[in-house]
Amino acid sequence: MTSEPDGTPDRPWSLVTPSGGSAFAAWRDPAADPPALVVRVGKTELRYRLRCIEDLHAMLRARGDWVLLGGTDEQKPAPADSVEAWGRDPGNPSGGWYGLKKGLRGRFGVYVPPVLAVLGLAEVERNPRNNRMRAL
Repeated sequence: MTSEPDGTPDRPWSLVTPSGGSAFAAWRDPAADPPALVVRVGKTELRYRLRCIEDLHAMLRARGDWVLLGGTDEQKPAPADSVEAWGRDPGNPSGGWYGLKKGLRGRFGVYVPPVLAVLGLAEVERNPRNNRMRAL
């Protein structure tokens, strides 16, 4: 009998980016220092502070409306007033970047929203571009 994905290293979630362009695996690693949300895209592994799940959900609930995802690489500026910009902002609960490895800290607005969706915390649009999300 096959176990359902539950966001652990042994049973990661199999997800797709909001645009549908890339498949990726994601799981929680609470034992990491700091605790991390791990995203594997092909052979590339990105890590975000695990608290990003609760923090992003709280921000979306406070906003009460759709928020542009705005996912982009770390080296590019994030679109204003987007999930990506919030994930980098020194005013967020983490005090800045949720991404943990310099050079791979971006794409927060690409990989974290589908995790909130699989957890039933948010609704994420699935269009070719300019996707948004909102809290459930």
